[in-house]
Amino acid sequence: MTSSPLTADALGLTGPLGERATLLQISSGFCAPCRAARGLLARVAETTPGVRHVDVDVAHDTELAARLEITQTPTVVVLDAAGTVVTRYEGVPRLAAVRELLDRMTPAVSS
Repeated sequence: MTSSPLTADALGLTGPLGERATLLQISSGFCAPCRAARGLLARVAETTPGVRHVDVDVAHDTELAARLEITQTPTVVVLDAAGTVVTRYEGVPRLAAVRELLDRMTPAVSS
């Protein structure tokens, strides 16, 4: 898996990564668990300051999927404010596990 940080530009994002974390979801078009993960992660991002949710279709970004060694969808890769991979979940993550992880992550300090 990638050891160098991912940037907003590398992910094709408009705007920056989340100040605390980015929940990068790799999905596929006809994946029911992907829809469940999308709803859960979108709610987390909406209710947690500094957290951004990004959903990428594996078919539209095969290079990123290969870089992250995606073998199933959904896969959720949690990035810190600098774009470093903190952890990943294969399948739909548990809400409590995501919230617990985010609670331990602090926003980046601006200089």
